[in-house]
Amino acid sequence: MKTVIEVSKLAGVSVRTLHHYDAIGLLKPSKVSEAGYRLYDDTALARLQNILLFRELKFPLKKIRQILDSPDFDPREALAQQIELLKLEQQHLGELICFAQSIQKKGVTTMDFGIFDKSEIEAYKEEVAKKWGNTPEYKEFAGRSAAGFDAEKAAQEMMVLFADLGELKALPPSDPSVQKKIGELQQFITEHYYTCSTETLSALGQMYVQDERFCSSIDHAGGKGCAAFTGEAIAVFCGKK
Repeated sequence: MKTVIEVSKLAGVSVRTLHHYDAIGLLKPSKVSEAGYRLYDDTALARLQNILLFRELKFPLKKIRQILDSPDFDPREALAQQIELLKLEQQHLGELICFAQSIQKKGVTTMDFGIFDKSEIEAYKEEVAKKWGNTPEYKEFAGRSAAGFDAEKAAQEMMVLFADLGELKALPPSDPSVQKKIGELQQFITEHYYTCSTETLSALGQMYVQDERFCSSIDHAGGKGCAAFTGEAIAVFCGKK
């Protein structure tokens, strides 16, 4: 058994991060001593290793928990998928380096944005997430999709909500008008995607900030900083601040 401090040094993550993983149910200690110290065995360390690999691949914490807690989760198959994703990321990074070196050598700006396309990587990540997506939310959304759910229209309407939040950025996240809009966002998700509980909304708030794709889309709709502002407002709404 290792203490939280020992695990922190071993894995290169902060004690605060380990406490957060415990609080959200992502990595529970194997045992808590009589003195209240968190203790971790080899099984917990193996789970932490998986968590850190998925984090390197930019998976949001909620999605990582869903994957690891899936009854169908196969560590060996997941590792093979992680390796494939890391290879794709490595290839993409190598292409970016060559592209940047080419610009440096020519001394001009090359108008070629195709190099930034990560659709292959994102498609594979989505495949991995769906494979282990054995959660009530995913099943509910899948059922609605099968029933003719108009995803594009819902996405557009949701962006309007983020645009509204963007107009409120000058206010504190706790302002009643901001909190009212967060309530509307939660209701919208429930009505159009899946039942959005307080726990689910809280996880979404973190994802809006941590996931580059969501952050970029939300900032595009509501202006720079809208994703961070929305995340803070959701944290207040859910009682996390």
